[in-house]
Amino acid sequence: MNQKTWDRFAPIYNLALRSEKHLFETMYTRIAQVVEGKDVLEIACGPGQLAKHIAPSANEVVATDYSSGMIHEAQKGMTPANLSFMVANAMNLPFEDDAFDVVVIANALHIIPAPERVLAEIDRVLKDGGLLVAPNFVAHEEKRGARLWTRILRTAGITFEQQWTAADYMTFLTDNGWEIQQFTVMHARIPLLYCECTSSSSSVRIS
Repeated sequence: MNQKTWDRFAPIYNLALRSEKHLFETMYTRIAQVVEGKDVLEIACGPGQLAKHIAPSANEVVATDYSSGMIHEAQKGMTPANLSFMVANAMNLPFEDDAFDVVVIANALHIIPAPERVLAEIDRVLKDGGLLVAPNFVAHEEKRGARLWTRILRTAGITFEQQWTAADYMTFLTDNGWEIQQFTVMHARIPLLYCECTSSSSSVRIS
């Protein structure tokens, strides 16, 4: 997807998600618990709602997006002192190996042409025993409302590169070296599969 598409969409992104506010707040609360006291990287942070919600629980949060328009929106308003925003490409992250305890990428892998490359970068920057939190939209075509919303987004220039079901998405993660520790389907306009994973190459496991 073209970066300029996201730059144009950035100012209305929050409005587009307003009808799912309760769902996202529930997810944010869970992630805030997971990241307590941790060094966290968020990829594809959009206008920064999740990052601002979890930062008070974390040690440090770096939130990235490849859209400068999204980062501009994210930097508006109050920002916790331990939270920073920056433009970065998820396929070539500007961080050293083993830099973070937790990496969060929410509702983004399905719009990336080569999501396996992003997972490889996440594995590189994540410490041994670190946690990947990767909720993602699934089952786009299974509900009438989901089909309608998908068509609306396509009209706006936002396309889904991957059309995973929940089972497909979990298979994709495991095939790319991740062990799913927890998952749950969250019912929304487009169903969301929330999952927490550890790298199968890690020698240490999350308890």
